Amino acid sequence: MAKGDIQTPPGTGLVGSLTSDQKELLKQMWAEIFQIADSGAIDVPNELLPNVETASIKSKTDTAKKGWFGSSKPAATEPAPSTRVNLADIGLSVDQLRPALWNNILGDHPDSLLLRFLRARKWNVTNGMTMLLKAFKWRLEDDVEEVKSKSEDDLDAKYRGFKMQMELGKSFLHGTDKLGRPIVYINVRLHKPADQDAKALEKFTVYVMETGRLMIQPPVETACLIFDMTGFSLSNMDYNFVKFLVQCFEAYYPESLGVLCIHKAPFVFWGVWKIIEPWLDPVVATKIRFTRSDKELAEIIDAEHLPTKYEGGKDQFEYKYIPVAAGENDRMKDTETRDRLLEEWKAILWKFEALTREWIECNKKEGSRPEAVIEEERLQLTKDLRVAYFKVDPYIRARTLYHRSEHPVLQADGSAEWIYKN
Repeated sequence: MAKGDIQTPPGTGLVGSLTSDQKELLKQMWAEIFQIADSGAIDVPNELLPNVETASIKSKTDTAKKGWFGSSKPAATEPAPSTRVNLADIGLSVDQLRPALWNNILGDHPDSLLLRFLRARKWNVTNGMTMLLKAFKWRLEDDVEEVKSKSEDDLDAKYRGFKMQMELGKSFLHGTDKLGRPIVYINVRLHKPADQDAKALEKFTVYVMETGRLMIQPPVETACLIFDMTGFSLSNMDYNFVKFLVQCFEAYYPESLGVLCIHKAPFVFWGVWKIIEPWLDPVVATKIRFTRSDKELAEIIDAEHLPTKYEGGKDQFEYKYIPVAAGENDRMKDTETRDRLLEEWKAILWKFEALTREWIECNKKEGSRPEAVIEEERLQLTKDLRVAYFKVDPYIRARTLYHRSEHPVLQADGSAEWIYKN
């Protein structure tokens, strides 16, 4: 199958719903990742090399092979020699890429992450891989893991105004819409650009994105955003933040947005919209919906899930920030248990890698095991990976508001349970 563009047929392109063509392209993308793991080099389009004066071009056959965890391990196949660019020349390394991949996957089906980038680039493997590498580089440079490993108090001490976003209720997650997508509410009138450092707002945005990902429960893969424009004035407008948010959805968390409702936008907003609209990728733009009344909002969110502050809503929910509790992150100090659980998780990763390599090659060799058998084993391993990840999660990730509320949304097994007061 050539690495060209194909259109996604209706209802396909997601885990468990792939056409044969899409499956082959997914295999190609996994093969590219394994080539990085084996050689530390990959085919990279010129656009990914803006700062490289003299790229170190190497043949795969001339590059020392490295295993997934850095140890020596033979590759499953020996493809024909091809021109490669060493990842070090673009500011990435094998040792960085592996954590970037799996820290991004979390407890999801591993195929899900790759498919997001493939769909975002219309199933062009080279373009999808370029996009994925750029997202990994951003996650490393911006230290995305920081918002997961540090408590809200620690983040607030480093970034002025971080916790204020939560205390004000400027943005929070609550409930799901009619399609089962978790809902992020943003009360725009509460935002004043000067009230917090710009970096604090970016870190809080990443915090919401990374926390929200835990609430997206399979087979759902996207979220619903409600930009509540009630009371909006030009003093609330923050163009730099809008640019960052757009970049997140387009480049760093592709295919994560299901619908973005701009709710009750006042007349003054339409001048702002003329500036913002050209920044949007056409795919993202199609997911924006203007809801002019609460009745229109109720077309997206069931009344039982919609807070009573909106007309027709029956959920007597009122947002309240619950501060960090003393000792809630003590398990992160238990390095012995952490290391043991990490090793158990990594052992399953090794099995998943080996099985995925077999899956890539299974239809190319005589005597290979049936693809359906391998796929069933891969599916079971993804379930084992999820269980293993959430066992180690409290030892490597700080607890959030959604872990410590009276009725915690985020459960120990990775599920999300919403309570509605009807």
